[in-house]
Amino acid sequence: MRVLGIDPGSRITGYGIVDQQGSRLVHVDNGAIFTDSAVDFPGRLKRIFDGLSEVIATYRPEEVAVENVFFATNPQSALKLGQARGAAIVAAVHAGLPVAEYTALQVKQAVVGQGRAAKEQVQKMLKALLGLPEVAQADASDALAVAICHINSRGLAQKAAPFSSKRAASWRSYKP
Repeated sequence: MRVLGIDPGSRITGYGIVDQQGSRLVHVDNGAIFTDSAVDFPGRLKRIFDGLSEVIATYRPEEVAVENVFFATNPQSALKLGQARGAAIVAAVHAGLPVAEYTALQVKQAVVGQGRAAKEQVQKMLKALLGLPEVAQADASDALAVAICHINSRGLAQKAAPFSSKRAASWRSYKP
């Protein structure tokens, strides 16, 4: 399974592509889409959409995971960030891909094992998990972490499904 992780931002949108091969995680690529602050905001959103559409066309992921960012120092920043997330999500949906969303807490928990981990801890763990020669750029690292979070979460959900259906079956058969 190939997953595209996205760390959306109105100035820098990070992306990371990770393959799951059995129990192994394999780094495919990572990078960032930079927007020009001199360009009007709709033009910047188009750059995010076009850049991610190109990444999707090039690497053909099967699923997309986006960080569900909850960080707002002011309302204007929150709106811009939400619009950047929207452009990223629309690029994935336009390509017919399923999209999952994860909070930063979930991402850190999945990669480091602790939801309050520092950014440096996440980057070092990514380097080790993916065998990277160096720590990836900050936004690309965050995107790789989102992809790994999705792979781990998806795997846990699949493992838990038989237990959930057994539990549901046992409750259905329960008669007081």
